[in-house]
Parts: sequence; structure tokens; C-alpha cells
Amino acid sequence: MRQDSLALRRQRHLSDEALVALVARGDEAALGELYDRVGRVAYGIAFRILRDERLAEDALQEGFLAVWRSAATFRAERAKASTWVVTLVHRRAVDIVRREERRRAEPLEATTAQDAPDPAGSAEDEAWLGFERERVLGALAALPDAQREAIELAYYGGYSQSELAEMLGVPLGTIKSRMFAGLARLRELLDESDTERTWTPRLTS
Repeated sequence: MRQDSLALRRQRHLSDEALVALVARGDEAALGELYDRVGRVAYGIAFRILRDERLAEDALQEGFLAVWRSAATFRAERAKASTWVVTLVHRRAVDIVRREERRRAEPLEATTAQDAPDPAGSAEDEAWLGFERERVLGALAALPDAQREAIELAYYGGYSQSELAEMLGVPLGTIKSRMFAGLARLRELLDESDTERTWTPRLTS
């Protein structure tokens, strides 16, 4: 018990990157420490995407399962460990959005014609929103990784440019240039002013 306590205290003084290295060796305690550090932020981003506590918890758990399975692939020179973890959770949240949209689009065999709601209004609106969401996700996927990361964290996570600079460990000017270039490219890809206004993230400094 004392040995375990000493190990936990040592881990609290390690960097996030060192914790990921331990996770790659199968250290469950290191994964737990990483969860304690990053889990709250990662859950917040998942919840902003999914707007559902249960689904956000699913995304968080699936994201950390991905951390456990792929820790050996992490490269500290490419991104901070916390950013890498948050990105994995974010990807799981987006996957769940798509999964839930497919599930809702499937016909409900148990619904009779008498009980079924009139599809003329809400069904068309939902289909259009799903189509627009897919267009935006597709456009984001076409951006360079650094630009997509900044825009997704700003929109889904609600972070300001200053907060992103601190989180990603880069100068504020770099964040601004990534956001500017990324949004400009998104405008070209979406090519619709209404869609552009809907999906433009908060850009406060």
C-alpha cells in the first residue's frame, strides 16, 4: 500500500508526456492520473458537441480507451499530450454524432402509419441540418491538422485565442494566423454565407 502511494505521488510530479509514456508501457495508474488532469476539459468538449451527459461520458470513456490502446504512437514533437488526449475524445464525440444521426435516420418498424408524426416539417428540417453538419465536418476534415485543431477547439470547446495559445503551447500570433487561414479556407469550401455565419467560432482574444 505504501509503495502504491509513493508511486502515485511520483506520478503527480510527472509531465503529461511522461504519463503517456508510462501508459504505453501498460501503467494503469498513469492513465488514471492523466484522466484526473485532462478528463474534465475533455468531457466539457464532448458535452458541447453532443449536448447529452450520457453520450459525452461515452465519448470520454472511448477516448481514454483510445489513449490506452494507442499511447505508443504519441509523438511529443507533434503536439502536447493534453491536446492529443482531448483530440482523441473529440474524435469519438464526432463519431457518436454521426452514429446517432444514422440511428435516428433508420426507419422505426414498430411505428404505425396512424401513430407516425407528420414528416413534412420536422423530418425535412432534421435532414437538412444533418446534411449541413456533414458538409461542415467534411470541410473541416479537408483543412491542415493545425488549422482544424484550432477551429474545432475554438468552436466545440469555446476557447478564446489566448486560451488556445496557452493550451497548445504556441504564440498567440500563430493561433491567429491558423484561425484566419483555416476560416478563409472553410469559407471557400462551404461557399454559403448562412453556413459560414452558423459555424464561425468565437474569436475573442
